[in-house]
Amino acid sequence: KDVEKSERGQRRATKMIKTTFSPPICEHLCTPHYSSDAIQKHRKSLSDWFSHQPNEERQFGPSFSLDTIHVDPVIRESSLEEILKPSPDLTILNQLQSPCSRTISLQNLFDADACGQQVKNVVLYGTVGTGKSTLIKKMVVDWCHGRLPRFELVIPFSCEDLSQSNVPISLRRLITKKYLHLKDVVPLLGSANLKVLIILNGMEWLNLDFQLSGTELCCDPNEAVPPSAIVVNLLRKYLLPEASIIVTTRPSAVRRIPSKYVGRYAEICGFSNTNLQKQYFQMRLSQPGCDGSGSSSNSEERDNLVEMLSRNLERHNQIAAACFLPSYCWLVCTTLHFLYFTKSVPPSQTLTGIYTSFLRLNFSGEILDSTDPTNVSMMKYVAKTVGKLAHEGVMSRQTCFSDEDLEKCFEVEMKTEGELNLLNVFRTDVFGFFLTPCVQTGKEHTFVFTIPAMQEYLAALYVVLGEKKTLTQRVGKEVSEVISKVSEDVTLVLSIVSKVLPLRILPLLFGLLKMFPRFFSRLSGKDRDTIARTMAVEMFKEEDYFNDDVLDQINSSILGVEGPLHYPDEAPDDEVFELFPIFMGGLLSRRNRALLEQLGCSIKNLAAFEIANAMKKTMIRNSRKWLPPSELMDYLVFLHEFQNERFTAEAIRSLRAINLSSVKMTPLKCSILASVMGTTSHEVEELNLSSCHLDVSSLQTLFPVLLRCRKLHLQLNSLGPEACREIRDLLLHDKCVVSTLRLSDNPVTEQGAKYLAEAIAGNRSLTHLSLLHTSLGNQGLEVITQHLAQNQHLKELDVGYNSVTDEAALGLVEVAKSLYFNDISDEGKRALHALRRDRDGVQVLVFLTVGTDVSDYWAFILSVVKKNLPNWDRERVQQHLSLLLQDLECSRRQTGNPWKKAKFLWVENEVKKMLVKMQQGTL
Repeated sequence: KDVEKSERGQRRATKMIKTTFSPPICEHLCTPHYSSDAIQKHRKSLSDWFSHQPNEERQFGPSFSLDTIHVDPVIRESSLEEILKPSPDLTILNQLQSPCSRTISLQNLFDADACGQQVKNVVLYGTVGTGKSTLIKKMVVDWCHGRLPRFELVIPFSCEDLSQSNVPISLRRLITKKYLHLKDVVPLLGSANLKVLIILNGMEWLNLDFQLSGTELCCDPNEAVPPSAIVVNLLRKYLLPEASIIVTTRPSAVRRIPSKYVGRYAEICGFSNTNLQKQYFQMRLSQPGCDGSGSSSNSEERDNLVEMLSRNLERHNQIAAACFLPSYCWLVCTTLHFLYFTKSVPPSQTLTGIYTSFLRLNFSGEILDSTDPTNVSMMKYVAKTVGKLAHEGVMSRQTCFSDEDLEKCFEVEMKTEGELNLLNVFRTDVFGFFLTPCVQTGKEHTFVFTIPAMQEYLAALYVVLGEKKTLTQRVGKEVSEVISKVSEDVTLVLSIVSKVLPLRILPLLFGLLKMFPRFFSRLSGKDRDTIARTMAVEMFKEEDYFNDDVLDQINSSILGVEGPLHYPDEAPDDEVFELFPIFMGGLLSRRNRALLEQLGCSIKNLAAFEIANAMKKTMIRNSRKWLPPSELMDYLVFLHEFQNERFTAEAIRSLRAINLSSVKMTPLKCSILASVMGTTSHEVEELNLSSCHLDVSSLQTLFPVLLRCRKLHLQLNSLGPEACREIRDLLLHDKCVVSTLRLSDNPVTEQGAKYLAEAIAGNRSLTHLSLLHTSLGNQGLEVITQHLAQNQHLKELDVGYNSVTDEAALGLVEVAKSLYFNDISDEGKRALHALRRDRDGVQVLVFLTVGTDVSDYWAFILSVVKKNLPNWDRERVQQHLSLLLQDLECSRRQTGNPWKKAKFLWVENEVKKMLVKMQQGTL
């Protein structure tokens, strides 16, 4: 009571002084020509600073201003009681299904409260990732552009900045130090005629003491006091009582301000409404030029992405729960930009780099609790605790965690008082950033990682940081480092070892150190081998079935799975854990280690070097094994993420055959393949890119790789005439070594045939060319025929399924080696047969038209038909089989050999059976 009386007396005295002296001064000073110029300069300075986009935004797309992509999060009016006693039913799922009550806009935060009293102090709180800092940036930018007319002057302060010094300073000196333009406006502070808003961002950095014994009263803006004392007196309304103040903080620090000094509590609820999420994605992904090209050519693709993402959000599934936090909306957009709009992959753009940058944006320089003397890095604490939970889940293939799992992993029963305090701060401020209630039916009372990939990232970080080491390995590392630095400083060694080892074994330990000073260094190095083996085993782990590659898995987790799952009895794709080893490799790259250093998670150069050396032999040995296409793509992604050219070159030299058939080769995957293969110059025996959705840009990206391939499979890729132009340039290149090229089932057409004909005429390496089912027609075949004579190296040319008639076939047969499945009459076949007898030295194989040769090739032809039946047009296949049947009957009539007639008859029966099964739908 005495304190309150004293404060009231001081306020009355201050008001009397203002009444006597302030108005004349204000009338003299508060004129437009005196202060408006300074405030305008201040607006310009703040606008330039707060509109600045971080490197992470510029790296994955053009820089957008806050005016174009910002969506205000939901702000809910709250109370201290709700903060101290949060409702157990207030889960993310409930927030997504029911709108927040008592919502309030940013412009109305300083409106009168329920009792009609004017609000001067507002505490705006929210957990990590809800968008506090972005909201404040937007607020300042709005004021700079005249969209916040309530206030004439806005003065923002970073509490992190203020916490770096305890040197006494006056409020006026502090303002002019931060904002030199305001030196002429500072005398107006405290005036009732100047509406001032002071922003204190990140109050959790300051240890505020509101007791008079801890922080004395100060009402003079010229009096020098510690920065924390300035903040306390501003909130007490003892210093600049007319100023409005907005404080942002994490929930755990809200109670540091006594409630009597707070006019309104407001909680940032993020994008708890899925419509806000859709609005953000629409703005971010539909911006012209977000594909990096600066054109709107891919607007249809962007619209499709937004539509697929919106449909996935409407299901109220886990991605909607993740995007409750605006930070994860940024991660989703950045990942989609990486997957779809990356035309080339610079060395710095990796999947691991995206997640590391994402964490740096949210946790850079953050400490868990400023009141704790250890000042533990928030990300380091997450890596030790949540990383342990993530790693155990990966090892046991577990994605849902119960309360018991959490307590066991966080070792609640073994915590000291200080550790429990840190755990409580973590639960209040950070827990919801990484773990969220599961929205899957029947698992509502369990927790899952906000997005599946984050579990694998944190598990990898936990291992690479060495948190998985045994007790002996930890002691060995610490002791060996001490011995190397201080030799026989027994006191220092004792202080370290006594914390973890019983005193009775210390004499033995020191004896070993004197005899074998490098013993513990070798012991600690064994953990590097463990990490390397873990990575290799996870990379080459045999599954019950072959999953999609990791990039497709990430894509499906964001955009949803269209249609039924291929393997309904198996775990969904997001539980495969194939990203775990890829993230471990990516975390060892130099760039990601530099970012992790800023987060307080250090990975030493020596550790990365040792892991790479230990892993090299195992990886190279296992890479020689046959890998399914999707797993081989994962292997290439791993090498790209690792960002170690020397290591990649040694691993790739043993890779002679690359089979990526049926892998959807997006621009990103093509760039990764080109980047990885670009570390060496060795020739590749075979590259299979059939059914890979290749286009012209894909061929341009892969051009250096294709030059080095002897056998090149490009069938079933919808490569048209423009792609044939690229293939022409490829075959005419002086370094081209392609000997076998398969372009079957591509719409080459007559125009594409012209380009290929030029390539055939000038190429000197090609020996086998397949143009099966490429819509050449008679004119396309004639163009090829005109240039074919100039090539002396081509041994086999396959132009089947091209609707070629007798005249065109007779023109080509002089040089062709295989021609089949074309509409040639019986007379034409007899002419070809006679030509074969007359031309000595030229072997002309016309499959299914020359009776003497059909018995050697019918099995191959039927096997090809059966193999490709799921991908081919069934009606067209039936037509071809009917044509085949006619050819067989014709050939059977031409031959006089009874044994061959019997063979033809048997083959005819097999074809008839296939036709019957296709008509019945059983084949």
